[in-house]
Amino acid sequence: MRTRRITRAAVAATLLTGTLLAPPALAAAAPTGAPAATAAATTRAAAVPFTAATARRAADGGYTLSWASGAGSVTVTALTSPDAATGTPVGTAPGTGSLTVPAGALTGAGRWYFRLAPDSGSPLVVAERSAGIDSARNFRDIGGYRTTDGRWVRPGLVYRSNKINKLSDAEQQLLLSQRLTLDIDLRNAVERYQDPDRLPAGVKYQVADVVSLDHGIRFHDSALMTLAEAIAAGLFSGSSDLGQSIGYPFMVNFVGADYAFRDLVTAVAGNDSGATVYHCSSGKDRTGWSTAVLLTLLGVPRETVEADFLASNDYLGSPKAVELSWLRAAFSQVDKIYGDFDSYVRKGLRIDDATVAKLRAKLLTD
Repeated sequence: MRTRRITRAAVAATLLTGTLLAPPALAAAAPTGAPAATAAATTRAAAVPFTAATARRAADGGYTLSWASGAGSVTVTALTSPDAATGTPVGTAPGTGSLTVPAGALTGAGRWYFRLAPDSGSPLVVAERSAGIDSARNFRDIGGYRTTDGRWVRPGLVYRSNKINKLSDAEQQLLLSQRLTLDIDLRNAVERYQDPDRLPAGVKYQVADVVSLDHGIRFHDSALMTLAEAIAAGLFSGSSDLGQSIGYPFMVNFVGADYAFRDLVTAVAGNDSGATVYHCSSGKDRTGWSTAVLLTLLGVPRETVEADFLASNDYLGSPKAVELSWLRAAFSQVDKIYGDFDSYVRKGLRIDDATVAKLRAKLLTD
């Protein structure tokens, strides 16, 4: 009993003083629990025929749009919102091709979306992933990813970010123009006190503290064993930060974290009034696992989830901001405790099928 108490205290101290909270100094199989491919996938592929699509904003303000589809041609229209009925014509290119929008060709919008309309099948809307928030470099859209069954995650509805305590007036107006209505803060009480969010008026603020002790210091599996295995795995992988190697498995094993991630998923699914942003301090660890959970729930393949996770290195300008072994350690902990991702969602996070269905209906093109 004494060892158990010491272990719990040590892990709690790690969680609260640096494992998950420290600021910043591809290819696996499709995730267990992702929606299985069915006959409906063929129908969806015909409805939205694109197998790849991206929008990249250049340093000079221009855009490069690229896509792949079975269509004969694709007509591109620039939009000021993802569901706008009309916009600015950009051009037409082959069914698998690209278009460049020169700098200065589009003016007067805080963020541009691009509707790719094939000559057969339904259109797809894409956008540059970065929201263009200079004071929060890791503020980016989780939309624009293709799922294993041929659907796409809608852009402009859910964003991930680092702390947003220094938003300028112009940045706040930009977020309002993107219909941001909900901000979910994954940080602990000290972080929230030291760097409170600066939000536009009317945006709802919700706390989902990943390391909260409100539900006690409890674990699903032996904390001592998780600690030992995480240290060993971190050393074996050559992790640059053993604290993070330990922290990721504990985001799955620590009962208090379950409440935060469940609240996050439930809030995103239930926000029918606009867009949602969720964030921690650096937008890479607690936010990184949150995004992995959301994208996996939506059926995004594991290699894409991992690529999104690693993108924090680029957005934060640090090649070691995150390491893939950390994220994989969290997924391994899911498999160890629950057997598969679906069981983690149902038994660990206690998210019901209705919430998952609502989340998918809200965020996926069909």
